[in-house]
Amino acid sequence: MNFLEVIVYDLLGSAAILVGLMAFIGLVLQKSPVDEVITGTIKTIVGFLVFGIGSGAAASALNSFQEMFASGFGLEGVLPLAEAVTALAQEKFGTVVSLVMVLGFAMNLVVARITPFKNIFLTGQHNLYLAALLTVILKALDANNTVIIILGGVILGISAAVFPAIAQPTMRKITGHDEIAMGHYVTVGYALSGWIGSKVGNPEDSTENLKLPGWLSIFKDYIVGVGLTMLIFYYVAAIAAGKETVENLSGGVNWLVYPLFQSLNFSAGLYVIITGVRLLLGEIVTAFEGISSKLIPNSRPALDCPVVFPYAPTATVIGFLSAYAAGLIMMFIFGMLEMPVIIPVAVPYFFIGATAGVFGNATGGWKGAVVGSFVVGILIAVGPAIIYPIMADIGLQGTAFPETDFNIVGFILYYIGKFFQGIF
Repeated sequence: MNFLEVIVYDLLGSAAILVGLMAFIGLVLQKSPVDEVITGTIKTIVGFLVFGIGSGAAASALNSFQEMFASGFGLEGVLPLAEAVTALAQEKFGTVVSLVMVLGFAMNLVVARITPFKNIFLTGQHNLYLAALLTVILKALDANNTVIIILGGVILGISAAVFPAIAQPTMRKITGHDEIAMGHYVTVGYALSGWIGSKVGNPEDSTENLKLPGWLSIFKDYIVGVGLTMLIFYYVAAIAAGKETVENLSGGVNWLVYPLFQSLNFSAGLYVIITGVRLLLGEIVTAFEGISSKLIPNSRPALDCPVVFPYAPTATVIGFLSAYAAGLIMMFIFGMLEMPVIIPVAVPYFFIGATAGVFGNATGGWKGAVVGSFVVGILIAVGPAIIYPIMADIGLQGTAFPETDFNIVGFILYYIGKFFQGIF
């Protein structure tokens, strides 16, 4: 079991190592010189780690915002966090989750080799989350461990190859090429955002080309725009939470100074993400040519959602704010309908909303970014509310998955399983 845990959590579950391994294999298959293999592999891993550091810094700043906001406005309910559900699932069914993950990765390679779906999913932690979801759903259907491992692994492998294809038409518009795919299980939401964008706006009115009058032109620099925008949000949250709460959270930093530093930390995190993505893409695309030409013809790496941030940095902020507004509105609607209240947690809403904003912008400019991400913000609230009763039935309470693809797979699998249970 210790060896299995190393394979799953330290290798397949580590996106940086997994991406680096694929770069290494690709460079070896191209018969690159040893020095190029070493350089390309290390740069790929470092690039991924750099944007991981940026993601961590942004997430840390957003967690502070979430705590102030939740305290200030008295938010209580279900927290949609894939990490939380997965941690609970690993605690209850760790070995099964691990085996589903291993088989799923192998099946992804098989599916990419023999079908038109040529995506190799390299966001290891997201495959781990899906393995946890599949295990939980099949446990809720009273399936035995053998069935869970085999069926779960097959479904994971198919999902890893097929879901990125759903968002690929808009990914081509964003990147200008077909060399990478979206490796983040909100592809249905991202594709929908792209489709909505094409209906409500014009891609020529890109968020990156907005003409702002007078002093507002400083927002053209996305770092300044992010910093000032988030500064307003942090101060609203801090004032709502009050001096005592903020200074307890800050470790004694003055309650009016703390929001300033947190908003700037978030801006710095976003800048590091974009820098790391550029370094990663400069290496992985070239290295992956070996796998595409020698091992799995015409294959492409499916990478985590921040890979699209450099293509429209301003859209990422617009997307987050629009999606978060939708989440807040849905929270109050759920309360009035006496449904499970899904709290819009800032971290998933940032990464999902920001990505939806880039997709909407690619097809509909700033209008597409606003409307597309708003709709996705609704989806990532409705999905957890629908699937939460299943999670609660098996003892995973207080949290649910926000990702659209997870909820679609979980919902369909559960009710198909229920149907066959009724027959047999």
